[in-house]
Amino acid sequence: MTTPTVSRRHAAGAPSARGLLLTVLGELVLAGDGTAWTSAVLDLLGRLGVEQKATRQALMRTSAAGWLAPVKVGRRTRWELTDSARRLLTDGAERIYSFTGSARHWDGRWLLVYVRIPDRDRRARHLVRAQLSWAGFGALGSGWWISPHPEREPEVATVLREAGVDRDAHVFVATRPGLADVRTMVGTAWDLAGIDRQYEEFIAEFGDRQPADVLARQVELVHAWRRFPFIDPALPRELLPDAWSGLAAAAVFADRHERWSADSRLEWKRLNELG
Repeated sequence: MTTPTVSRRHAAGAPSARGLLLTVLGELVLAGDGTAWTSAVLDLLGRLGVEQKATRQALMRTSAAGWLAPVKVGRRTRWELTDSARRLLTDGAERIYSFTGSARHWDGRWLLVYVRIPDRDRRARHLVRAQLSWAGFGALGSGWWISPHPEREPEVATVLREAGVDRDAHVFVATRPGLADVRTMVGTAWDLAGIDRQYEEFIAEFGDRQPADVLARQVELVHAWRRFPFIDPALPRELLPDAWSGLAAAAVFADRHERWSADSRLEWKRLNELG
């Protein structure tokens, strides 16, 4: 059995058949009995505008990647989550559903990474930039990266080793005495204005109205929210702008998700009973 992995693009809610399928697996299949009929997946993704051919291809590719195991029942196919997929989806669900748009507690410590990579080593430069950004680090330029999450030091060490630059890197945990405005530093390291605009779009998209198709809307809600834990560095509240839409967006997500969950799961169960 292939060990499942997930790309950064799909983990952050890529607008594709495969990305939507992963949302369905985490939101509905994992929370249910761990299985889904092909017909149910075709119906649901069809409501989301995905053609049947694309959905079937997504199922096959997701199975080949080690996420799903097909079980033939006559001429029909029921898909079962693999054990390793359950673990990955459980970890992903914890990250997605617990994300609140800011760090609740902060002791004032920063994790700093300094690494100089020769311009000719494009692979290492790309890997370090992509993986540290993915982990929520901000770039201060000239090889410096910062995060207000010292607990992510083991993740940094893994990234540096994989890039082959760990012997030329330095990692520090430090406090900041003041001097220049800390929010100026934060504004240099992260594009908070851009992230805030995406939060505002999320709030506008999922306004307080009852959807006509609660199952499809629930999947759209979770799929849209999935990207925020990967683009928002989860800064402490004291480092955020005074008007930060992430807090309101997190409240919208929690409210809609709780309000729509029961009905959406009943509809999903009905689709699977039809087989």
